[in-house]
Amino acid sequence: MEGGGGAPPEVLEESHSGCVLPTSLGTNSLKKSSWGFLFTGIIGGTLVAVYAVATPFLMPALRKICLPFVPATTKQIENVVKMLHCRRGSLVDIGSGDGRIVIAAAKAGFTAVGYELNPWLVWYSRYRAWQEGVHGSAKFYISDLWKVTFSQYSNVIIFGVPQMMPQLEEKLTLELKDDARVIGLSVPFPGRWTPDHITGEGVDTVWAYDVSTVRGKGPRRPVRFQPVIQM
Repeated sequence: MEGGGGAPPEVLEESHSGCVLPTSLGTNSLKKSSWGFLFTGIIGGTLVAVYAVATPFLMPALRKICLPFVPATTKQIENVVKMLHCRRGSLVDIGSGDGRIVIAAAKAGFTAVGYELNPWLVWYSRYRAWQEGVHGSAKFYISDLWKVTFSQYSNVIIFGVPQMMPQLEEKLTLELKDDARVIGLSVPFPGRWTPDHITGEGVDTVWAYDVSTVRGKGPRRPVRFQPVIQM
């Protein structure tokens, strides 16, 4: 009827299947579907990103010997550099983490290399070396320490854990030259090795082992470095 005061009839549109749906209902369904796809994509992308970032940090816990990432303290780094006094030759940090020890060694004049299994930490270390201006003498590689031969290095740094030290002691004894020095942080070697030098206290203690001494070609005389008192 014409002239009626009611609302205009809802416009209907016919689908290809022959069903007739209200236009407003079809539009709302499309909007909901689009938002659903978008929401699903965001959640999926977030999970993939979290997996990609977290996996390199969690995988060490699943290995037979776990070497977790624990940043060296400022005092530990100072003690490592002290143990490198008057030393020459190339240097390697086994499990270099965020690269701070390698960078400190490069600043002290060493050609330093870090091996680390976590690619995110390696990329961050390379960025930090560039930022500190030592990217030419501080290099970082993604590698498993058990697959690397260390015979070419004169100075070896290891921030270890108790489970790995006996096996690492055997590996380094076989590979290193007599004039090499091994510097340990966190824990000492528990086997036949006796440190030639010790410095620091508590968690900041650092042990230095000369391979010539380990092989019985040098005196066994652990020497503790005393802090220098400024007058």
